[in-house]
Amino acid sequence: MSLLLEPYTLRQLTLPNRIAVSPMCQYSSVDGLANDWHLVHLGSRAVGGAGLIFTEATAVTAEGRITAQDLGLWCDEQIAPLQRITRFITAQGVVPGIQLAHAGRKASTHRPWLGKHGSVKPEDGGWVPVGPSKIAFDPQHTAPTELSEGQIHEVIQAFVEAARRALVAGFKVVEVHAAHGYLLHQFLSPLSNQRRDQYGSSFENRIRLTLQVTEAVREVWPSELPLFVRVSATDWVEDGWNPDETVELAKRLKALGADLIDVSSGGTSMNAEIPTGPGYQTRFAERVRKESGIATGTVGMITEPAQAEHILRTGQADIILLARELLRDPYWPLHADDDLGGQKAIWPAQYQRATHRDQPIHESDLRD
Repeated sequence: MSLLLEPYTLRQLTLPNRIAVSPMCQYSSVDGLANDWHLVHLGSRAVGGAGLIFTEATAVTAEGRITAQDLGLWCDEQIAPLQRITRFITAQGVVPGIQLAHAGRKASTHRPWLGKHGSVKPEDGGWVPVGPSKIAFDPQHTAPTELSEGQIHEVIQAFVEAARRALVAGFKVVEVHAAHGYLLHQFLSPLSNQRRDQYGSSFENRIRLTLQVTEAVREVWPSELPLFVRVSATDWVEDGWNPDETVELAKRLKALGADLIDVSSGGTSMNAEIPTGPGYQTRFAERVRKESGIATGTVGMITEPAQAEHILRTGQADIILLARELLRDPYWPLHADDDLGGQKAIWPAQYQRATHRDQPIHESDLRD
């Protein structure tokens, strides 16, 4: 039997399989509102058989958006459009999840397909970003305003309020985004955090905000539902955030009630040299899983069902998160069942006539 397609339980929630749709920014919202694009984009992956579907990084404040077109959950008006999406996902027997995020110093940028790098200036519809220290991501990005301790507490509360709205919107898994060079990761990394107060300098101080956000979200998130935290295991830069620190952070997060660490890497430095290749990040997930005693998810150039199955069977991770591969093939989970010799995948009834080539053609087929 395929482990990839077996159900997986965290707390009192059971995923139908171990394939998750990783958060993928779509840069297609107006005022943070979900729309038809998000319904079709996420809904098609639910029809395609994934077990858990995450929204893109969903901003907890307007200034925390990567672009002005990011999805958001900083006000109640943003709940109803998301409810439409979670209803559809749930109706397919799939679990809806949401990633809550704040972009920090990487906020107020251009949509990537415009081919423009760096910050959008306030006079062009952007805003001045915030961060742990007044250090720009690179010369093309605006240097952020350093957050005061009072403003940091407002950020924590913004995560809490967004989590409350996410529950009303119908989500069953919440993920705190502390990776990819965004705000929480900026506090974790000494490359971007040069504070000298209780939120900077030492390891204990740099992890403080991520721990406080996780603890605060866990307090308002139902005890029967799981909470994930996404981290970058390494900055891929000397003297940056590193795997040893990631393991220790994971232990602290587990003690606060986190259920799974979604392990990625990079995002803090433009100068990082990342040795990419098939499964290049799975070793980090494996180390966190074994040394921290917490479940992990893994990402990064996982394209083949046999590869994903091997990762699970060798104890490198507990779930597989796919991104680009599910853009190329929304039905990858259903095809994976065929590739792994299983019989668990069930195509939607509306599609089943087309998936069984050996069935005779009926008159009704000729009308299509």
